[in-house]
Amino acid sequence: MSNSENRFVAQHAVPTGVVATRWWWVRHAPVRNDGGNIYGQKDMDCDCSDRVVFNAVSKILPRNAVWVASKLKRTHQTAAAIWDAGFPKPDTMPHESDFNEQHLGDWQGLNRAAFFASRPIAIGSYWFAPIDEPSPNGESFMDLYNRTKAGVARLTAAHAGRDIVAVAHGGTIKAAIGVALGDQPERGLAFTIDNCSITRLDHLGSDGHSGWRIPMVNQQPWIADAAHDAMHQPAGPEIASATKLA
Repeated sequence: MSNSENRFVAQHAVPTGVVATRWWWVRHAPVRNDGGNIYGQKDMDCDCSDRVVFNAVSKILPRNAVWVASKLKRTHQTAAAIWDAGFPKPDTMPHESDFNEQHLGDWQGLNRAAFFASRPIAIGSYWFAPIDEPSPNGESFMDLYNRTKAGVARLTAAHAGRDIVAVAHGGTIKAAIGVALGDQPERGLAFTIDNCSITRLDHLGSDGHSGWRIPMVNQQPWIADAAHDAMHQPAGPEIASATKLA
């Protein structure tokens, strides 16, 4: 084993007496029919037609994991697309309201570009509003954060030592990152979470102690697959000819 491989193992090793519960967060596939409008908790369909993406995602997720999703159908459609790509379908996948996207109240249905143009620039927020500002007739990001934190704590306790695949939303995953960063909700908003990307957050617990490790955020395995395929394509006729002449 090379030195680099030794370092990789050491970074991800779990000390004796520590229970590691690994969260694999998957953001839902892209929504195409929003008309450029804010949708929040509106129950929108998503586009699961990109087989390259789902084939790559299905390869990286752990087998024998606990699966959960939000109550919004775009997360259910995304999970089904992963299973259709060859991933073994779990026996159950509970739908957790704690992991729904932020309810954006009266902002839902507004044109997204016009909305942001009308708002003061808030560097450091990277969201619809400061974390403690509720949308009219909706939630603040802190409301989303607190219910996500509660759901993570509940399921971590219920499935300690397991892998948990959670198919959810950009806001939910940013909230989970804030939890893993030591209860810093605003820090989680600084991360980009792309559609279908994978974010892994490991909860490490021992007697009287607990904490988090963050192995990866916004991982897009289809990019690595595409690069690998390009490197292993047969040489074209002009390249082959040049090789023979060399």
